[in-house]
Amino acid sequence: MHTRTLGQGLQVSAIGLGAMGMSQSYGPNPGDRDDMIGVLRHAVTEAGITFFDTAEVYGPYVNEELVGEALAPLREQVVIATKFGWNIADGKMIGTDSRPEQIRRVADASLRRLRTDVIDLFYQHRVDPDVPIEDVAGTVAELIQDGKVRHFGLSEAGAETIRRAHAVHPVTALQSEYSLWTRDPEPEVLPTCAELGIGFVPFSPLGKGFLTGTVASSTQFGAGDIRGTIPRFAAENIGANEELVAHVRALAEARGCTPGQIALAWLLAQQPWIVPIPGTRRRGRVDENAGATGVALSADEVADLDALAARVGVRGDRYNAAGMAMVGL
Repeated sequence: MHTRTLGQGLQVSAIGLGAMGMSQSYGPNPGDRDDMIGVLRHAVTEAGITFFDTAEVYGPYVNEELVGEALAPLREQVVIATKFGWNIADGKMIGTDSRPEQIRRVADASLRRLRTDVIDLFYQHRVDPDVPIEDVAGTVAELIQDGKVRHFGLSEAGAETIRRAHAVHPVTALQSEYSLWTRDPEPEVLPTCAELGIGFVPFSPLGKGFLTGTVASSTQFGAGDIRGTIPRFAAENIGANEELVAHVRALAEARGCTPGQIALAWLLAQQPWIVPIPGTRRRGRVDENAGATGVALSADEVADLDALAARVGVRGDRYNAAGMAMVGL
């Protein structure tokens, strides 16, 4: 596994692992918790992945507990990222909360669940319109000074917010959705990261499974699968979007790899400070995703993929209206 460096010298594996789906969002949760622990440990010991992503709101809480238990024996080998910024009541997220006192409470609780004495990368999960980003950055800076956190990150923030936060305390990484069919960060956010020396961590780099070629217009999403609420996956849109993945599949067949590996290799080719964090519940997918680091796309292939979404079109938003209202702030 190759390594890459995010902002502030944080070195991680070139492909990370997003753990959210082990606890929510993609249909019934796995019944065997020990199996998920095995997948996480396999990612380290067999695939060479050292960068793991979780959040207090996943579950809520249980995903951090899962990651903490799985990685405790391997703690010195891995970088663990988690997130703050929600008001969670009765097991449900009911809005944002990035007040300084809340950030400190979340940090202490996450440290306990993760079974560690320091959080490697602490992201604000969504921008809180009621709390100045300067106060957020200042609070995380104090946690860093106290030795509870090593690095500060933002998620789905807009360019101006990134600049304001970075002016208070250096931002190590910006995490947002980015893939062959989600190009939102390209006009403003990626140039800002390049200018300020901030790493970029794409979540849903495989389009929530769509870019693997395993989702089609005939796919029925079960209860608890977030894709059933996303316009891009609606029956009236997904058929039109299949042209994009057909192109990726054809290139994968020509290159002797999988569509998912093409999608990840394209992201890796964009910048050396981009580190995707695909999620999975299966060892085989962990190995497949890690194998994307060995797929070297030619300049012509990258250029062709760069223009793909604009050429074939992408129909439907990546979130419902409420979700879209919380990004890019």
